[in-house]
Amino acid sequence: MTVPDVAGAPVPEPRGPLSEAVLAVLSGPPERDIVPPLLEAAWTATRWGSVDPYGDDLQLALYLCYELHYVGIEGVDPGWEWDPGLLRLRALMERTFLEALRADTGGEIDRSAAEETVLAELDALLVEPADGEGVSHYLRDEGARWQMREYVVHRSAYHLKEADPHAFLIPRLRGRAKASLVAVEFDEYGGGRPEAVHAQLFADMMDGLDLDSRYGRYLDVVPAPALAVVTMMSLFGLHRARRGAMVGHFAAAEITTAPSAARLARAMERLGEEERCARFFTEHIEADAVHEQVLRHDVVGDLLEREPELAADIAFGIRATNFLEERLGEHLLSNWRVGRSSLRRPLPSGASTDF
Repeated sequence: MTVPDVAGAPVPEPRGPLSEAVLAVLSGPPERDIVPPLLEAAWTATRWGSVDPYGDDLQLALYLCYELHYVGIEGVDPGWEWDPGLLRLRALMERTFLEALRADTGGEIDRSAAEETVLAELDALLVEPADGEGVSHYLRDEGARWQMREYVVHRSAYHLKEADPHAFLIPRLRGRAKASLVAVEFDEYGGGRPEAVHAQLFADMMDGLDLDSRYGRYLDVVPAPALAVVTMMSLFGLHRARRGAMVGHFAAAEITTAPSAARLARAMERLGEEERCARFFTEHIEADAVHEQVLRHDVVGDLLEREPELAADIAFGIRATNFLEERLGEHLLSNWRVGRSSLRRPLPSGASTDF
């Protein structure tokens, strides 16, 4: 078992003026007098160029800003975490991302019928079409080993810090919702056993697939569609005002994980991978089937009773999750079906040390 390091994510290459400005600022000590004009100049230049809210530049810039709240970035002063100038730029990027998400998920939700919308959205997640064509179906039925390795690399942007974005919810909930969320998080962190922490199980799987399981080592090759799923979690989790959306996201993720994990476990078996490669998925089959009920009834249900005004935000969190996951799935399958890598650069065919 390789224990994930905590050295922080390596500094990636910039993907445009926003991420370039963020990386330039983070390369030195916090200096509040020079940061705002530098970052605002980058934002203005990008804004006039109609920045893509789902594009590589904005998504990497957001990911870097958020990473300061997690393990961090190699060589970056932790004092940047709450720098006012950097937070100002982050707020502008967040607004652009949020506005796009709302527009692409149906716009503002009718608050007079929001609770019914939440229940309808949750019910829809429980229905799996008999002729499903998603990523997990593809990998189970015909995916090659190189495609499974790519899928794992995409997901490493989140799963090497699995459950951390959701932990921000804990101080923002009360009563049954809080207690139930903590129970789910306890499982995510291995029930007190470090070898069973889900991030560790994911690292073990990466080792078994000849991938580099060190934290953030594939950030340079993970494209925007995969980063957007993770930045959405951080955006919702780090803002108390978005707690409803974060609960909606968490519920959607847990409800849909068990069936897809079962398909991915079968894919590992078909590909002849060793047990540690499938264990991450087999662990989620049973655990998330339980978590689904806890999130649906004890977290979402209790939150709706305590704060019914959050119903529209919960529904938005579910829709945003579905939308971004579908975009990622389309990106993966559209590339794989023509034999093309879904990463920004293809992985080497050999061991992870070649990368």
